[in-house]
Amino acid sequence: MRHVPASVTELSRVGLLAALPGEDLLKLARRMRREETGPGKPVVAEGDDGDRFYVVLSGLLSVTQSERGLRRILKPGDYFGEVALAMDMPRTASVSPMTPVTLASCDRETFDELIRPLFADDA
Repeated sequence: MRHVPASVTELSRVGLLAALPGEDLLKLARRMRREETGPGKPVVAEGDDGDRFYVVLSGLLSVTQSERGLRRILKPGDYFGEVALAMDMPRTASVSPMTPVTLASCDRETFDELIRPLFADDA
């Protein structure tokens, strides 16, 4: 499967990432891997080690927890995976496509460098 980077335009529609300076957004876009998948297998499973951060470019995904069932629905512009990376803990929920989806994801190194600082501003 060839690596298709996410576009700056797509990423700038994600509220969290819109705060990034243009140069960082460009750097992030080059490093984010774009993937398409459909209903079936979860993208991340509760309890797994977290090693990627995801943004939803298109489609709908369900967020479920074994104890509490459906927690929320993710739509384009939403993101997930930040808790496991930021807190260095296992995944707190499973995220599964409900429709065909397009996601962009990055590894821990990219998250730490470009995205984690965006969360620090909120604290």
